[in-house]
Amino acid sequence: MSKQVTVIVEGKEYVVTVGDLSARPVVASVGDTTYQVEVPAAPSAPVTSGFPAPVATPAVAKKAAPVATGSAVTAPMPGDIDEVLVKVGDVVEAAQPVIVLEAMKMKNQIRANVAGKVASIEVSSGDHVDYGAVLVTFE
Repeated sequence: MSKQVTVIVEGKEYVVTVGDLSARPVVASVGDTTYQVEVPAAPSAPVTSGFPAPVATPAVAKKAAPVATGSAVTAPMPGDIDEVLVKVGDVVEAAQPVIVLEAMKMKNQIRANVAGKVASIEVSSGDHVDYGAVLVTFE
């Protein structure tokens, strides 16, 4: 069962559709873009910080997971390519890491959300990419 929530990230409002929270990975969609996200386990006891509960789950708001649209893996955030983990002709499984993207001093594994054969690699180590840039395409 999927659920729609509205979140605000860096002052911009998004409508997010979140899939089955018991599945791994959890699938979330923002517009036409689909993300595989990790959702932390709920705490065993209520947290009593005095602050209201957050509107969005941290996994959706921080866009920590990879993104792929159609047969291309795209950058989920701007950053620098730290490492390319595949080469043209490699056969990859869904959720297999294909790129390491460094953003805000954190290294993020960008994973394929479809299984397939790598058709092209559009980036090299050291390249700077913007949000949505095509990183890897599949046949």
